[in-house]
Amino acid sequence: QVQLVESGGGLVQAGGSLRLSCAASGDTICISAMGWYRQAPGKARELVATITSGGSTYYADSVKGRFTMSREYGKNTVFLQMNSLKPEDTAVYYCNTDPGTVIPGTCALEYWGQGTQVTVSS
Repeated sequence: QVQLVESGGGLVQAGGSLRLSCAASGDTICISAMGWYRQAPGKARELVATITSGGSTYYADSVKGRFTMSREYGKNTVFLQMNSLKPEDTAVYYCNTDPGTVIPGTCALEYWGQGTQVTVSS
């Protein structure tokens, strides 16, 4: 099993920056690709960025050029550097991972953190 804990959210003005962290613990063998998702009130959860076990990244068009995802393997932690924040970035941001292969009793299909609130004021 894996536990994911997000941190770093807060309230910032438009144009500001925040750095989110997601710390993983438990059976880290279950961790393969990791991702950041966000969910605004009344909207569906959407993918923000992903990083593979090899370090390749993907970004949603809405955040491309403003957000950067990175991975610290030694501490089982991923980060999301968010620059030039916009009010539409306001959402609860969730960390996610999946093992690639389900291992009964060890690795579930996927894991989610509890989320961290990001609020961008205009």
